[in-house]
Amino acid sequence: MQNFQLYEHASTFPEKSYTRGSWQQGYQSLKQEFDYWISDVEGQIPPELHGTLFRNGPGLLDVNGHRIHHPFDGDGMISRITFSNSRAHFSNRFIRTIGYLEEQKAGKILYRGVFGTQKPGGWLANAFDLKFKNIANTNVIYWGDKLLALWEAAEPHRLDPYTLETLGKEYFKGVLSEGEAFAAHPRFDPSGSINGGEPCLVNFSIKPGLSSTITIFELDLTGAIVRKQAHSVPGFTFIHDFAITPNYCILFQNPVAFNPIPFVAGMRGAGECIKFQPNQKTRIVVINRNPDKKGVQILETHSGFVFHHANAFEVDDEIVIDSICYESFPEVKPESDFREVDFDALKPGQLWRFHVKLNEPPVWRELLENRCCEFPCIHPSKVGRPYRYLYMGAAHAETGNAPLQAFLKVDLELQERQFWSAAPHGFVSEPIFVPRPGSEKEDDGWLLGLVYDSTHHRSDVVILDANNLNLGAVARLHLKHHIPYGLHGNFTSEVFVP
Repeated sequence: MQNFQLYEHASTFPEKSYTRGSWQQGYQSLKQEFDYWISDVEGQIPPELHGTLFRNGPGLLDVNGHRIHHPFDGDGMISRITFSNSRAHFSNRFIRTIGYLEEQKAGKILYRGVFGTQKPGGWLANAFDLKFKNIANTNVIYWGDKLLALWEAAEPHRLDPYTLETLGKEYFKGVLSEGEAFAAHPRFDPSGSINGGEPCLVNFSIKPGLSSTITIFELDLTGAIVRKQAHSVPGFTFIHDFAITPNYCILFQNPVAFNPIPFVAGMRGAGECIKFQPNQKTRIVVINRNPDKKGVQILETHSGFVFHHANAFEVDDEIVIDSICYESFPEVKPESDFREVDFDALKPGQLWRFHVKLNEPPVWRELLENRCCEFPCIHPSKVGRPYRYLYMGAAHAETGNAPLQAFLKVDLELQERQFWSAAPHGFVSEPIFVPRPGSEKEDDGWLLGLVYDSTHHRSDVVILDANNLNLGAVARLHLKHHIPYGLHGNFTSEVFVP
């Protein structure tokens, strides 16, 4: 179909691979909740593809017509795509947080958003109201037989994986206290050395301040928190993601400052009070995962901003970290409209590799991928280990900044690239790599992604052969509707169909 055609030659393309108007359409609320077998399928769903893809993201970009200021303030909506016997089932459901239920009943915004959404009534109505709504909109994981919706500023919400019904908040048998943060970017260690070789989930939380507290959690296969350690680091921290190796947790402390006065005074959201400090260096915080080896090591590298890490691994006495880096933090301004972003005025995110030797500065880095890229993913067995293949969302053009319209595969060993584009009318979200059952080849499997089709105002579930993206889509599953641009998700081999 034309909207998914892969353009191999720049001469066949307009000056830009997209129009802002087409991209903007993906930022419309999806207020309906669906439950159906997907019948409109191009190609064939691989019979070996068996399991469930869960996705999370802001489903509401307005409350009863009142726009939120930034998509990161939108209420979380889970999308579930289940694959079984070459068929696929779709369902979506909003997470029934307390704030969501209250605002839907009232028909208006009742809570301030972290990224600038204000209650009606101007600054007087917002001054000294420091409560946040747990919007549960950033990630969703299935671990320890529990489906959890994550938002990094508070505790998770537990959902029924079959019905997506909200069951309540999850405190891990009292290890988490009410309101305690549990970040939205856990890492799944395929073989935890401190856990007797069993897989484990590693996560963190941040309590920011003049001196910030970083807490590390490790969960066993039953979903129980078996290790918890807290460390204090100097300065304010704004950290979304982290990386792990068998021995370490690595966090990038971005050089930002927080001025709380406009937030407390009701004039700005908390996220709008964060300012990038270009004259300060980025700090790399390294924490030993073994609680008996306490202590934090902090090293410095070039000034920049990191949202997401691809992976980290150890080679002899060196830690290698691959990360998507920006020149600065894209600040959110009170008068701005995220739908009107000028991509040409912003520097793109690019893939960099950092080489760290503990107690032996300096850190040195190298550029791995120049193309605008985001949302990296790898084979799950390679988390924290040396790896070869990396998959990312990417811009269609090789240079400059633009919306993500393509999927890019990077062979880090041979420095080869594979590329699949949905331009000019398609816009992609985070890809998810699913290994082929029983295969030992690192790139043998499928790449799953949601693609917004602006021509038909609907989203497609795209299945690509991860071994060769250049072959085009194995299957395209056309949904009956669109899904607003999402954030993160995960795949499980478990099948959940009501």
